[in-house]
Amino acid sequence: MAQPRALAALRVRVREVLIVAGEASGDMHAGAVAEQLAAQRPDLTLTGFGGDRMAAAGVTLFRRTTGVVGFIEIVRHLPTHWSMLRSIRARLRSGRVKLVMCVDYGGFNLRVAAAARAEGVPVLYFITPQVWASRAGRLRAMARTITRAAVILPFEEELLRAHGIDATFVGHPLLDSVAALPTRAEARRRLQVPDDVPLLAMYPGSRPQEIDRHLLDFARVEAELRRRIPALRSVVAGATTAPITSPRFKTQVVDAASLTLFRAADVALCKSGTTTLEAALAGCPCAIVYRTSPITYAIAKRVVTIGRIGLLNIVAGREVAPEFVQEAFVPTAVADALEPLFRANSAARATMIQGLAEVRAKLGSPGAALRVAQMASQMVPK
Repeated sequence: MAQPRALAALRVRVREVLIVAGEASGDMHAGAVAEQLAAQRPDLTLTGFGGDRMAAAGVTLFRRTTGVVGFIEIVRHLPTHWSMLRSIRARLRSGRVKLVMCVDYGGFNLRVAAAARAEGVPVLYFITPQVWASRAGRLRAMARTITRAAVILPFEEELLRAHGIDATFVGHPLLDSVAALPTRAEARRRLQVPDDVPLLAMYPGSRPQEIDRHLLDFARVEAELRRRIPALRSVVAGATTAPITSPRFKTQVVDAASLTLFRAADVALCKSGTTTLEAALAGCPCAIVYRTSPITYAIAKRVVTIGRIGLLNIVAGREVAPEFVQEAFVPTAVADALEPLFRANSAARATMIQGLAEVRAKLGSPGAALRVAQMASQMVPK
C-alpha cells in the first residue's frame, strides 16, 4: 500500500498546466503566455503539444504540431488528431494536470476541452473558435466545456457572455509587437530598399496548401503592377513552416519579418487571415485575397454566416480593404485596386489609412500574454 500512497502524494504536489496549440500562430501565442506564466508561477510544470516557441518558453512537448486548414485537408490529418487526443486523455487521467489551456485550433481543441471537463480539469481557452463567422452551434458546447475564455477581438466578449461563457477581452496579441516596429526608413534599410522606390509586400500564406494556391497569381499581380509602375520593387514574406521554393517565382523572399516588411512597403497584397491585422497595425494599405479547394469553398459558402473574410474588415464592421475571394481573385482586378494606393496623395490611400487606424484602436492595448497568464495562474491554486 505504500507505493499507491506515494503516487497519490506526488499527484497532489505536481501542478501541471497542459497547453495545446495546433499550428504556428497558436504556438507563437501559447509560447508568449507560457513565458509569462513560468515567470509568475515557477511552481507549475508546463507541458503540451506545440512547436518551437513553446519549447523555447520551457514547455515540455509531448508532440510537435503543425496546422492544416480547410475541410478536405483536415480529413487527411484525422489519424494524427485521434492519436494526439488519445495521448491527451491519458495525460488527463494521470491526475497531474490541474489546468488545460487550449490555444486557437477550434476543430481539435474543442474536443480537448470536452475531454478535460470530463475528467474534472478546468479549461482556459485562449483565442476561441470564430463562432461569429460560422458554426454558431458550437457556442452550446463551449458553454459546457470552457471554464474561462480569453478572447482577442472586441466583440467576442459580449457574444460569448450572452451564451453563458465566462469570457474576457484581453486585447490582440499582435499589439505586443507594435512597440518594436521600426520606422519606415529603418525598415527599408534592413531590407536594402531605397527610400524612393515603390515597394509592394506580398503575403501568400504560411501553410503549404495556401502557398500552392496563391503564389503564381501573386506573381501575376506583381507583373501587372510592374507593367503600370516600371520602378516597382516587390518582396514576398516567407514562412519557415512552408518555404517558397518555386523556380517560377523570382521575387525576393524574406522570412520572419512580416511587420518590418509592412512598415517598409507602400502597399501590400495579403492572404486573408491574421496578416490583415498586421497590415492595420503597421498602417499599410492593402488588398485581401483568398483561394481554397473548390470543395472546401462550396462547403464554406453554406456554413459561413458573415459577408466579409478579411479580419481587419470584420473588426472594422465595414470594408476597409477590398476583398477578392476564389473566382474573384483575378490578377488584373487586384492590380486595379492596388495601383491607386501607391499614389501618396490619392483619396483611396488616405481613406484606407484612416480605416486601418480605426481598426488598430479597436484591438485593445498591449499585454495580452501577461493577462492570459494571470488568468491561468488564478485558475491553479498555490
